[in-house]
Amino acid sequence: MDRLAIHGGAPVRKDKLPYGQHWLDEDDIAVVVEVLRSDWLTTGPKTAEFEGTFAEIVGVKEAVAVSSGTAALHAAVHALGIRPDDEVIVPAITFAATANCVVYEGGTPVFADVGAEALLLDSSAAESLITPRTKAIIAVDYTGQPCDYDALRSIASKHGLSLAADACHALGGDYKGRPVGSLADLSTFSFHPVKHVTTGEGGMITTDDPELAQRMRVFRNHGITTDHRQREKQGSWFYEMVRLGYNYRLTDIQCALGMSQLRKLTAWVKRRQEIAGMYDDAFRDHPAVSPLGVRPEISHAYHLYVIRFDLAQLRATRAELFSALRAEGIGVNVHYIPVHLHPFYQQRFGTHPGLCPVAEQAYEEMVSLPMFPRMEDRDVEDVVTAVRKVVEVYRK
Repeated sequence: MDRLAIHGGAPVRKDKLPYGQHWLDEDDIAVVVEVLRSDWLTTGPKTAEFEGTFAEIVGVKEAVAVSSGTAALHAAVHALGIRPDDEVIVPAITFAATANCVVYEGGTPVFADVGAEALLLDSSAAESLITPRTKAIIAVDYTGQPCDYDALRSIASKHGLSLAADACHALGGDYKGRPVGSLADLSTFSFHPVKHVTTGEGGMITTDDPELAQRMRVFRNHGITTDHRQREKQGSWFYEMVRLGYNYRLTDIQCALGMSQLRKLTAWVKRRQEIAGMYDDAFRDHPAVSPLGVRPEISHAYHLYVIRFDLAQLRATRAELFSALRAEGIGVNVHYIPVHLHPFYQQRFGTHPGLCPVAEQAYEEMVSLPMFPRMEDRDVEDVVTAVRKVVEVYRK
């Protein structure tokens, strides 16, 4: 049996393979340089162009560009009119920003458990948490798999709630033939470097509601009704601040990069799916390693590829397995610590261990394997070799 690198053996890889990585080419660089040589670096024509292209890709009427995925979530919650003491249901397995955006507006996140197979929001658990204070549900397309939006839409309609989608993992996916981004009242995206396309930092909100879109455009610009380019076209200096907003604008530099990146989206999602297929084949029947479940009616965009270890069959904790894989040169990660277990939420909202048992058990067993379209087949093979090597050493 091979000796693990963490115990002094030779690692599978000498150069560490990251869990995610952006991909820029000369076309991307050229469009950025073109903007740098133009008259507009921000609040110029590229923002509207990027928004229009993005809206067309996801099949909606409106798209609003902002400075990050977190800004997208914040703008969405603001547009939905969440106020102090309103409750918003969010899944326990997500990045903290999904819940934080509710707190920014004075609301209370209410954490619902996830389903055991795919770790997506459990619609029955969500419905059981609805109270007279509940105003919205935020679904999270965890790892890139769309939630059960028919079930969630039915619940939202029955109780008079807004439905938002944190689709930051799922650009390029679809649900029953409908593109991610068109499945909720508002859908949010991130353009962080490890996401499907990048603008460095950046985000987008999509909707078919022009009124919600206008609220978000005002919100991203300090609460002011016009931006600099609009006033320049009108030959006017006058503006009014009509509500409290933020500077959440996305620059023309970033929007140009985003449009260039979008041209590669289809090919990149296809490559992510190919990599996932290789992982599926490697671990499908493994006695101690399980991929997450995938429903047949969706197209998975695979921002992440998450596996769970059957710890009952291993002489190691997830933390020990994580460290051993990192030592083998595989840059595994963990997504995510259940949000209700973070100290801020326990101290401020009284959340506690045991609140969402399915999410909590999954957290103890999961790691995210490297997943990005620039990976070559031999990189995938290295990941599989390292996982098998580590698991075999720790098998009971």
